[in-house]
Amino acid sequence: MASDSKTRIAGLLLVPLAWLIMTMLTSALVVAMYLSALLNPELRSALFNNTHAFTFQWSVSLITSLLVWCYSIWVTWIFCKRSRKLPRHYIIWLLITVLLAIKTFAFSPVSDAAAIRTLLIALLAAAVLVPYFKRSQRVKNTFTES
Repeated sequence: MASDSKTRIAGLLLVPLAWLIMTMLTSALVVAMYLSALLNPELRSALFNNTHAFTFQWSVSLITSLLVWCYSIWVTWIFCKRSRKLPRHYIIWLLITVLLAIKTFAFSPVSDAAAIRTLLIALLAAAVLVPYFKRSQRVKNTFTES
């Protein structure tokens, strides 16, 4: 029986992978929510008959959600491929989630409690996972493929 000499994705590495997949699924739901406005005739007419600023904000939110979703898919792909590029891109991905949480807190019409909860979760994830990806020997041994 041949043994695989490569370090598998296991142990504590399953936590960042689960966080990544959860964010990817959430982003997909947000994109679906934005696109559903185009399928409903009343929402579509309200969207395009409103001010240009509102339509612009909706479009920027849709594009941002699409970009986060696509980047999350790509980071998940290189995570599963155990790419050498993953630690740097995972840290960038975490920082993007923090920036989006700050944007939600500052500019979105959601309750302060929900915005603070989102911001604290993103900050906690970044505070724990960034040092783990920078210093962990497990990460260095796992992500070695080119």
